[in-house]
Amino acid sequence: MTLDELRVEIDSIDDRLLELYNRRMEYVHQVGELKNTTGAPIYRPEREQSILNRLKANNSGKLTDEAIDALFLEMFAVARNLERPEAIAFLGPEASFTHQAAEMKFGAMSSYIPIQSITGVFREVHRGTAKFGVIPIENSSNGIVSETINCLKEYDLQIIAEVFIDVHHTLASRCNSIKEIKKIYSRDIAFQQCHKFLEDCGLNDAELIPVDSTAKAAKLAMEEEGVAAICADVAAKMYNVPILFQNIEDRDNNKTRFFIISDFGNIPSGHDKTSMLVRLPNTPGSLVEFLNDFERCEVNLTKIKSHIIEGESLFFIEFYGHKDDLHIEEIIKRHKEEIKILGSYVRENDDI
Repeated sequence: MTLDELRVEIDSIDDRLLELYNRRMEYVHQVGELKNTTGAPIYRPEREQSILNRLKANNSGKLTDEAIDALFLEMFAVARNLERPEAIAFLGPEASFTHQAAEMKFGAMSSYIPIQSITGVFREVHRGTAKFGVIPIENSSNGIVSETINCLKEYDLQIIAEVFIDVHHTLASRCNSIKEIKKIYSRDIAFQQCHKFLEDCGLNDAELIPVDSTAKAAKLAMEEEGVAAICADVAAKMYNVPILFQNIEDRDNNKTRFFIISDFGNIPSGHDKTSMLVRLPNTPGSLVEFLNDFERCEVNLTKIKSHIIEGESLFFIEFYGHKDDLHIEEIIKRHKEEIKILGSYVRENDDI
C-alpha cells in the first residue's frame, strides 16, 4: 500500500473508533443513571482492573500491557468525568510524584486539588471537598510514611486502591556547570536518596535546602542564580529548568507506593489486598497468638510494621485477600476490638 492509502485506512479506523467510543459512553451513561438511584460510587477500581485483565489476556496484537493500561485508564477517566465529575485531592503541588500517581489512575481530564500536607488531604476528603485523596504510604528506600499511618488511624476513610511508581530524580539547574552550583533545593527524602551522587560529583559543599516538594524545588531553581534542584523530570520540564543529569538516585529500584482513599469500600475482585491497623494488649505472646489465627486460616501476611502513635504501639499489617472473604471475616470478628480495617482493594503489586 502507498503512504496515502495507509493514511486513508488509518482515518477510517479513527472514524470507527470515535463511533465506538461514543457508543460506549452511552452505555456508561445508562450505568451512571442506575448508580445514581442507588447512591453507588462511579469509580470501581475492581471493575476497571477486571476489564484490563480481560483485555490483556485476549490481546494478540502489538499493544503491550503498559499501552493497554495507558489507553483504557484514560478512557475510564473520561467516562467518569463525563458522567459525574469528582475532585481528587493530592499531596501537592502539581508535578509532584503524588500528582503523577494521581494521574496514573484518574487521567488528565480530572479535577485535581493540590494540598500542602497529607493530613490536609485526609481532611478535605473527610469534609467532602474532594471525593478521592492520593497520598504516599511508603518508599523502598525510606520506609513507611508516619503521617499517613497517623491519619489512617484518625479518619474513618477507606483505602480503595494502591499505585506504584518508579521514582527517578534529576539534577536541574540554569547553571552551565555543577561548579557554579552553590545551593540545591529538594525534599529531605530526595537528598537522602541521592546522597552518593552528591558525594561523587563534589556537591557536598553546596548548601542543601529542604523544601515542601521537589516541584517547588524546580520552581526555585528557575528563579534564582547559582541554584539547582533535585526533582522529577516532569517538574523540571514544567518550569523550563534545564536538566543536567538524569536518574541520579542511589538505588535503581527506587519505588514509592501510594494509597487512594475515599468514603466507600470495594467489593471483592478475587485478587485483593487488605490493610489494617492492629492494637494488641501489652502482654507476652499477644502478637504471636494474633498472627497464628491467620496462619491457621492460610492467610498470607505480606507486611507487619510496628508503629507508635502518641505513645501507643500499633501494627500496620497487610495480607492477601478481601475483608469479606469468609475465612478472613471470621478472624476479623474474633479480633474486632483490636482491628481497624483500613480497606480492601485490588492488588497492584506484591510489595516494594
